[in-house]
Amino acid sequence: MRLYFVRGKARMWLVSWLEMGAWPMLLLPLAAAYSRRRSAMGPAARLILMDRFLFAAAAGIGVLMGLDNYFYVYGLGRLPVSTSALLIATQLAFTAGFAFLLVRQVFTSCSINSSNGANYAGFFMSLGAAALYGFVLPLVELTYKKAKQAVTYSLVLEIQLVMCFFATAFCTIGMLVNKDFQAIPREARSYELGEARYYVLLVWTAIINQFFFLGAIGVIFYASSLFSAVIIAALLPVTEILAVICFQEKFQAEKGVALALSLWGFASYFYGEFKLVKKEKEATAGTVIKPAETEMHQQGLP
Repeated sequence: MRLYFVRGKARMWLVSWLEMGAWPMLLLPLAAAYSRRRSAMGPAARLILMDRFLFAAAAGIGVLMGLDNYFYVYGLGRLPVSTSALLIATQLAFTAGFAFLLVRQVFTSCSINSSNGANYAGFFMSLGAAALYGFVLPLVELTYKKAKQAVTYSLVLEIQLVMCFFATAFCTIGMLVNKDFQAIPREARSYELGEARYYVLLVWTAIINQFFFLGAIGVIFYASSLFSAVIIAALLPVTEILAVICFQEKFQAEKGVALALSLWGFASYFYGEFKLVKKEKEATAGTVIKPAETEMHQQGLP
């Protein structure tokens, strides 16, 4: 995404649109899931799993995601990618706070440790994007918890499709007002890397962002919004290294300290999870099963 801006282009709404614009990709796995349900259940299989509550919730979150995309892109367009990534990494602290308020996330000392962590407009927009994203992740988890139906991964895909559709619709309005659609051919012809590479960049930006968001909400489904935020923050070292290699950005001592804190938080979270799992295994191992009960279980008796 930063490559678009460093080559002289500045269409904020266009890049915001790309973050969720590849939502039609989700139709393929959803079609495969429906085909599988149809084979198992016959004509009784439902084409769409989500109810009205989930649809409304996903649509609302989608609009928030569209706004968050614009905040993020605005900051990315005005700040070095290494600086923008550090600011966005603060979403972990916001996620932790909102996860506690919305879904009553239980904290240990280790999970609390994992939450520490040039343009003024870009700075505050990036920080705003982190705060809003930190609110959206627990909101997605809350939506799962409040669902009045069984939440399967097929349903998660449907929710993502609706969220991405409404986020894209939100950014489409911005593009129409800003006349970005008309500007795309002109930008392509004048792009420093060439017209073909301009379109390749746009397409792959959309595809990679869709996979990223699919992974983020998938982790929420299988674990929690806090865990999803921890993994996103763990991407920071990769972003920092690539920023230095690809864009020759300076890596000051302050960024090194922030990076070290991020890695420490990531390690702290997983150490806490390791201790928790170990404690649960010890508790399970300490449970005594009577021989008679074992024999009945092996014979399939209640």
